[in-house]
Amino acid sequence: MTVAPTRVVELLARPSAGGRVRVQGWLKTARHGKGISFLELGDGSCGAGIQVVVEPSLMDTARSPSARYGGSGLANYESDVLPLKTGCAVDATGELVESPAQGQRFEIRAESIEVVGGVGDDYPLQKKRATFEFLRTIGHLRLRSNTLGAVARVRHAAGRAIRRFFDERGFLELHTPIITASDAEGAGAMFRVTTLEPGATDAARDFFGRPTFLTVSGQLEAEIGALALSRVYTFGPTFRAENSNTSRHLAEFWMIEPEAAFLDLDGNAALAEEFLRGVLRELLERCADDLRFFDDRIEKGVVATLEHVVGTPFERMTYTDAVARLEKSGKKFEFPVAWGADLQGEHERWLTEEHVKRPVIVTNYPRGVKAFYMYLDDDERTVRAMDVLVPRVGEIVGGSQREHRADVLERRMREVGLDPAQYAWYLDLRRQGGVPHAGFGLGLERLLLFATGMANIRDVIPFPRTPGSAEL
Repeated sequence: MTVAPTRVVELLARPSAGGRVRVQGWLKTARHGKGISFLELGDGSCGAGIQVVVEPSLMDTARSPSARYGGSGLANYESDVLPLKTGCAVDATGELVESPAQGQRFEIRAESIEVVGGVGDDYPLQKKRATFEFLRTIGHLRLRSNTLGAVARVRHAAGRAIRRFFDERGFLELHTPIITASDAEGAGAMFRVTTLEPGATDAARDFFGRPTFLTVSGQLEAEIGALALSRVYTFGPTFRAENSNTSRHLAEFWMIEPEAAFLDLDGNAALAEEFLRGVLRELLERCADDLRFFDDRIEKGVVATLEHVVGTPFERMTYTDAVARLEKSGKKFEFPVAWGADLQGEHERWLTEEHVKRPVIVTNYPRGVKAFYMYLDDDERTVRAMDVLVPRVGEIVGGSQREHRADVLERRMREVGLDPAQYAWYLDLRRQGGVPHAGFGLGLERLLLFATGMANIRDVIPFPRTPGSAEL
């Protein structure tokens, strides 16, 4: 009778041994001794593997050096099992038994082994630890590594937690376009989308009849949704054509952008704090084993940091107050601190790691360092912007109350060099039943850097896109 396959994570979670089981996956290790083989099999469902014990034939238990395992009578032992090595794909069936070995509860006493896929002598993922730089050169195989597998599971859990959070609070997921004619950030760092031949400049002949780009944000479209449906959020890929090769930047990354009507800056800050703490709390609950792996192998103390963030209210201060505290710190920074200049990563980390020792929400930034769509304060020096800063990463969430006054918004557009005619629909939203509204953006990869302790953003996304690199 054929046995249906079971995932490794489900086998390891069973309350007790017993029964015939079947697992399919790839070998983490293969050890062959005299008359017996030990295969550690993983399928990506968890970080751990399960040991499959294989014996070549039924033996007299009184004389067998491996009598405690019993016999499996495998006819293909010499032809198929003995050549197995790390990376091979197998389908194993046998009895789930208590393991006499330390560090594992169960193992499988094999009764059949089917080799599904072999590997060459040049298989690059061996038991010794590979560098992340090397893993990036084998993008088609790196998800099989322990670390990238753990990242993928935490990433999945984060996506599930994010959607659950907004669903429970009445936010609708809005699918916003990847191809857009609008520059939401006003910075011009956009990838052009065109079907014109090289050198052609007549946009009227292009596919859409006008210049179009890969989106840098779904925010402007999310505002359309919020001003009709009250509460929406976007969750999708965004693109920045910045020639940056730092460990914190990608050309393609995933953004979560909630937007809500009748929401002001204070309500927006409260939502961002509740969101961040809620998602991290769920990761601690659902990804305990993988997060423990990151704490052991990547950065000591990452779990304690997450627990501290989840259990501690965030500090709040204005940008002006933050600058004053930085100036009085007595610390020498690489980038000078001055009112009107944007906060740098070193400033953000000092505030969170050394000064208040917890996450900080900084509000009311100078108008000159923030986008045109942010609500202009009465003093016309600052806007109702906010950044959520966390230890080690710095800014993890950025948001604002949006400018809903059409005349002020049009003036701000002209100040930053945007043609209001290109944003006629955006201005019309303010004239046709416009209301105060607010929202924020969270880069999923920034969240994963914080949650896992990983050092390079290229290692928390399955297929990184960076200047000069677009493999696969």
